[in-house]
Amino acid sequence: MYDKFTTFLNGKNRICIIQAENPDGDSLGSAIALDYILQDTEDHLYCPVDIPKYLRYFPDWSRVTNEFDYKADAYIIVDTAASILLSKLLDDAAIRNSLYGKPVLVLDHHETEDDLEFPHESIIETLPACTELIYKIAIDQKLDIPRPAAEAIYAGISSDTLGLVSASVTADTMRTMAGLIDLGVSPAELEERRRDFMKKSPRILDYKADLIKRIEYSLDNQLATIHIPFEEIQQYSDEYNPNVLILEEMRLVEGVVAAIAVKTYPDGKVTGKVRTSEPIADQIAGYFGGGGHPFAAGFRTYDIEYTDVVADVIKILPQLLEQAAIAQAETEQA
Repeated sequence: MYDKFTTFLNGKNRICIIQAENPDGDSLGSAIALDYILQDTEDHLYCPVDIPKYLRYFPDWSRVTNEFDYKADAYIIVDTAASILLSKLLDDAAIRNSLYGKPVLVLDHHETEDDLEFPHESIIETLPACTELIYKIAIDQKLDIPRPAAEAIYAGISSDTLGLVSASVTADTMRTMAGLIDLGVSPAELEERRRDFMKKSPRILDYKADLIKRIEYSLDNQLATIHIPFEEIQQYSDEYNPNVLILEEMRLVEGVVAAIAVKTYPDGKVTGKVRTSEPIADQIAGYFGGGGHPFAAGFRTYDIEYTDVVADVIKILPQLLEQAAIAQAETEQA
C-alpha cells in the first residue's frame, strides 16, 4: 500500500528530513521516528526555527538543526503540504533550488490541499497525526521500528490528539498505540517526562494570568480570542509558547465554541491557532488561507490587524455553526 515510500528511498544514501517553521510534537516526533526507521541512510533533521523548549521532552530533540543539508540526495517533508508553512525555506534561493532540483517526498495527515509548487511525490492520508502515518508505512513496508522511534511516534500522536481525546482519534489510532507499547513504549515514563518539561516558572504563571484577563469574548461568548503581540513573543516564547499556554483554557470556558490565539509580527505577518468544539476549525483557518483539522487548525496571513481577524470570524462563525448543525442533523437521520 505504501510502496511509494520504499521506492522513493531506492538509491539514496543521504536524506534530509524537514519540518515546517511551526514545529509541534507531531512534526518533531515524525522527524525523530524517521531518523531511527531509516537505518540504511545518513539522515539530517532540519527545522528553520529552533525547537521550542516546551517540546524538549522528546529525548532526541537536539538532533534537529536549523542548518540545511544541501548535500542530501533527497528530502522528506513531514506534517505539512502547505507552502505557507514552508515560506522560510521557499524564500531562501539556495534552499528553494535544492527542493526544485532534487527528489522530494511529502508525508502529511491534514485535509488541507497540497499546494506545493516544486516537483514532489506525496503520501497524504487523513489521520489524527503524521506520526500515525509513519507507523502505518513502517508496518506495511516491514521496516524495523526501534524503541526510540516508537517512543517518538507515541509522543507525536499523543501531542496531536490532546492525549488521545480529540475527535479525530479512531479505533485504528488506539491499535497503533497498543502496537507501540508492544514495541517497548512506556506511556507512564513518557508522560512523566512531558510533565516535568511542562512545568511553569512563576514568571510564566504570572504571564498566563495576564493572558486570561485579556481574553475577549464575542457572539454571546461563543467566540474567545486573544492577541499576542511581538514583544510578548520575544519575551516568553523561548520558555513557553503563549498559544499553548492559553488556548486550552480558552476552549474550556463555558459557552465558547471557537477559541483563537492571534500573534502579530513587525513584518506584517499574522498567525492564528484555532481550537473549536464543533468541526469548523479548518474552515475558520481556511478563510485566512490556512487549514488543519476540523477541531484544531491554524493560519498565517499578512497585513491584517488583530481586530480585523476578530471581525471576520464574527462574520463567518454563525454561518459555519449553522452548517455544522445541519450536517450533524443529516448524519443522525441517515
